[in-house]
Amino acid sequence: MFWDQSLLELFRKGGFAMWPLLVCSILGIAIVIERGVYFTRLRLPYARFLADLKARLQRGDTRQAISLCLKHANPVPHVAAEYLKHLKHDALREEVLKKTGSYVLEKIESRLRILAALTHIAPLLGLLGTVMGLVSAFHRIELLGGQVQPGDLAAGIWEALITTVFGLIIAIPCMAAYHGFEGAADRITRQMQLIIAELNAFFGKASHERFTTENPEQTEASIQAVGDGLH
Repeated sequence: MFWDQSLLELFRKGGFAMWPLLVCSILGIAIVIERGVYFTRLRLPYARFLADLKARLQRGDTRQAISLCLKHANPVPHVAAEYLKHLKHDALREEVLKKTGSYVLEKIESRLRILAALTHIAPLLGLLGTVMGLVSAFHRIELLGGQVQPGDLAAGIWEALITTVFGLIIAIPCMAAYHGFEGAADRITRQMQLIIAELNAFFGKASHERFTTENPEQTEASIQAVGDGLH
């Protein structure tokens, strides 16, 4: 293995392609750390939150229910707060929930596309560096008239492959992190739609004049509004 050499030596032998790979690695690490901290802050014990919210609503204390929602950093309670703030205005509530859903989706997916791009760019840069290294190695062979030792040829090839190795080292963790963050974003999206369904069901039972079983389209309107905002 070539790991007996220092990273600086490997970086130099990798050639020009190592510089953009270095930029990709720094960018990938920064995004993974930032998104990791962000999604950690958004952790929400959903079942407990929903039980507390329903307990306040059953007491008719809408103001305390909104206050409970605003205490959390997670966007799911904030969607519930917007629902409760516009409880008496169906059309306005649907529009607000749609805008809130769009804003939340943009925020939770921020920088994930860059991370996804890095998973594709890094291996390609590594492959480019390898091809450039092989071209250079065979060009040296041509200049020497083919009079080269097998060890010289092997050295040129393994040095050319350094960039491919580092490209994969960058891409694999970035891909794993991307799928992890994408799963967390999907979970938040589903919980946002679920909390709207729970509130629709709650107020559908509490007020048959506003939410009746004879008119299921009314009950589904707010869920559809959030869904439209999230897609």
